[in-house]
Amino acid sequence: MLRFLLLSLMAGLAACSAGTETAGGPETGDRMVATVLTTPEARDVHSYARPAEARVTHVALDLNADFDKRVLSGTARLDIQAADGAKQIVLDTRDLAIEAVTDSAGKALNWKLGAADAVHGAPLTVDIGDARQVTIRYATSPNAAALQWLTPAQTAGKQHPFLFSQGQAILNRSWIPTQDSPGIRQTWEARVTVPEPLVALMSADGNVAADAMAKGEGAGEGRRAFSFVMDKPVAPYLIAIAVGDIGFQSTGPRTGVFAEPATLKASAAEFADLEKFVDAAESLYGPYRWGRYDVIVLPPSFPFGGMENPLLTFATPTVIAGDKSLVSLIAHELAHSWSGNLVTNATWDDFWLNEGFTSYFENRIMEALYGKRRADMEADLAWTAMQDALKAAGGNGPDTQLHLNLTADRDPDEGMTQVAYDKGATFLRTLEQAVGREKWDAYLRGYFDRHAFQPQTSKGFLADLREHLIKGDKALEDKLQLDRWVYQPGLPDNAVRVASDAFPAVDKAALAFANGLPVDGAVAQATTWEKVRFLDSLPRTLSRERLDTLDRALGLSASGNSEVRFAWLKLAIANRYDPAVPSIEQFLTSQGRRKFVLPLFTALMAQGEWGQPVARRIYAKARPGYHSVTSGSVDGVVKG
Repeated sequence: MLRFLLLSLMAGLAACSAGTETAGGPETGDRMVATVLTTPEARDVHSYARPAEARVTHVALDLNADFDKRVLSGTARLDIQAADGAKQIVLDTRDLAIEAVTDSAGKALNWKLGAADAVHGAPLTVDIGDARQVTIRYATSPNAAALQWLTPAQTAGKQHPFLFSQGQAILNRSWIPTQDSPGIRQTWEARVTVPEPLVALMSADGNVAADAMAKGEGAGEGRRAFSFVMDKPVAPYLIAIAVGDIGFQSTGPRTGVFAEPATLKASAAEFADLEKFVDAAESLYGPYRWGRYDVIVLPPSFPFGGMENPLLTFATPTVIAGDKSLVSLIAHELAHSWSGNLVTNATWDDFWLNEGFTSYFENRIMEALYGKRRADMEADLAWTAMQDALKAAGGNGPDTQLHLNLTADRDPDEGMTQVAYDKGATFLRTLEQAVGREKWDAYLRGYFDRHAFQPQTSKGFLADLREHLIKGDKALEDKLQLDRWVYQPGLPDNAVRVASDAFPAVDKAALAFANGLPVDGAVAQATTWEKVRFLDSLPRTLSRERLDTLDRALGLSASGNSEVRFAWLKLAIANRYDPAVPSIEQFLTSQGRRKFVLPLFTALMAQGEWGQPVARRIYAKARPGYHSVTSGSVDGVVKG
């Protein structure tokens, strides 16, 4: 009876859309999300799905990893809820070889793969009739956009191959045929067969650790299988996989670090405070609802600093500085367990709901663990990064809004700029100052509780804010300028900036050096973020002699701190500093983190006859080792 009532309600909501194709649908897990998904602002132009008619609620994968062919192959069984009278379901795919589609009894179903485009892939339309479960037999392309297959030479251990995925924003359709829209949350399970002695990990319950690492279920000669279950509905971009020679080290009762054995000791030492991170986050905004929190440090080609895959953050080794100076990345990815994973942007127009909230939360975790001085330095640098991002996006252009208006012909990756992160965090910091931290924290904790495991839109957030925080206070409403923050470009005039009390001395040292004085001895002993501020504060035009002095004093070209090295190389490129070219080449060929790679290649290409040959030579060498997320961004810069 309950199922009949829910399906009837869904059909009624679909009818209310008056023929407009809006996202909508039935119950996900124990929560009705139809009221969000049927609103016009929740229509996802980057998915072929028509969830008001039929939607995926559960995915069961049974896949075999073939490292020789660089292919995952097997089946995806999809559970479906559909409106009365719905006869089809539309799925998202990209470069998948579909072999067959059957119902729960094994009966063949009619299906059609539509025309593909470069951004969205191709729609897979299945005639489901009365079927509410379908099984798709398929194989991925060797060039699947979400997957990177690494040779042994591309790993730290140099003995075994490695595979990892990166699904955000809409790349998971290249290895899973499902409705690849962040608002269509799905539970899932998987069985993955890999060659011995490799280990498979996924963003779900079932990751093995310590003495169980070498086990796994026998799956024929030379192969073994690993099984996983995610019983909480998640956005499909959060389904993730890693396969390789992987070890584990515990950091607490519910936390630990996975990495290649060659990098495990350093990785576990860097992230030794994981348990404290979880405790600090819970003390701010409520219980951690996912069970374990583990981190896997991937090979250096991973394109992001981190990816917040539930239960298993994927992290770049570029944050292994040896002194925990870059662990704010882990605070960020952990914070996503609330903002992004628990409450998720319904479409990529509202990416800021994930990243702005998370950037704010990250800073609060850092303050709780490492003190206000460090948190203030990071917040002050984020303000500068925001100003740079706003300028790069046109100052007052449409992409400086928090709520974007991405059209179907734009890759949602184009909206994943620092504007979402830093303008979003500044907005929340402005709200905090206006109402007071105690009141704001109580509101935000309640917000996560009210919308747990649901999609969200900017309109929905503002409605919740007005109902539960502003409560009709017109003076407060006017002071906050909510709609201006979210729907208008640029930076409102009430924006709150955190100014670090550590930076005036750094700025003074930078000015002194620019005026010909030696490097202040205190700079050599400064924190990572003080050094970054020092380098970023220097004029972009310096003499060869001044740059030589700077590099010798601080060891910049050989720095093992990726943030310091990045700041130095930007300065070196701006000055066409030839002695830094070997460092530039080593940095760009030893890691594939887009945050570093894209700006450096952009800077090189801007240096005309000096920089362009350097960029093209290095990119030809580096590109084969980059994930498609990075190469897809850099291609247009270096080749365009």
